[in-house]
Amino acid sequence: MLLHLRFLHQPVLLIAFLLLACSNSPKTPQAAAPPPSTPDTPAQPAARVPEVPAAQPVQPAQPAQPAQPAQPAQPVQPVQPAQPAQPAQPAQPETGSSLHDSWDKLLRKHVDASGKVHYKGFKADKAELDAYLQTLAANPPADSWSRAEKMAYWINAYNAFTIDLIVKNYPVTSITNLDGGKTWDMKRIELGGKTYSLNQIENEILRPRFKDARIHFALNCAARSCPPLLNRAYTADNLESTLEKRTRQFINDPAYNTVAADKASVNKIFEWYAADFGDLLAFLNRYAGTPLNADAVIRFAEYDWSLNE
Repeated sequence: MLLHLRFLHQPVLLIAFLLLACSNSPKTPQAAAPPPSTPDTPAQPAARVPEVPAAQPVQPAQPAQPAQPAQPAQPVQPVQPAQPAQPAQPAQPETGSSLHDSWDKLLRKHVDASGKVHYKGFKADKAELDAYLQTLAANPPADSWSRAEKMAYWINAYNAFTIDLIVKNYPVTSITNLDGGKTWDMKRIELGGKTYSLNQIENEILRPRFKDARIHFALNCAARSCPPLLNRAYTADNLESTLEKRTRQFINDPAYNTVAADKASVNKIFEWYAADFGDLLAFLNRYAGTPLNADAVIRFAEYDWSLNE
């Protein structure tokens, strides 16, 4: 560095300049003095590392147990759909006779020995009467039935549906007050899927098929002059004996007929169904306690249509 010569002649200034120059020069690092020696000290033991236990011998793997074969799944049973409840059906009878047990019970309960009918009692037992009519409807005569079974069926049906007709309209004073006096022609009796009237049962089935005049003493039309209603059901077993007995009783009952040797006053049914009786005098003499003479006069009494109660 060049210094101006003017400073060189001033000592104080020269010293200050030199000091300033030294303070601005770069410093060099001083070598580190060696540490003072110290007496030898025993080396510190290294920190202990925890001992790792020796590895245990690996146990041989147990052989896997063979898988049990899966049990075959049980087939799922299909759920059966619930069957709708069926209305109770009357049991099919083994014979045509057992059909009428409930009707027999009702007759013994509500009809007296003289044939008078207690219609109020039948009305109280309407459920039982309806059940019997349903039994008849479900069990019409089969081809395998005997003649007596079929005949008993149609007689009981006629009488039961007549009782039912009165009960439905009770109180009533006469059956002739119903349906304008044409109640016998009304087709309202359901049997075996067919519909009948009372007249059809009597005039298209019983009379032409069986050709037995005694049926007129078994059928009852709910009138006082009609042959009285039997208080038992007709069956194949009792049909023949009962028809015979009822015919004899009716002809000799003074409430319905009076028979003397020379004359007789008999019920109108003998006139209405004259074709069924044929020779009326002969028919009457077959059952009358007093035989009619050959020239006896036979007349027909007035018919009382009042209710038979």
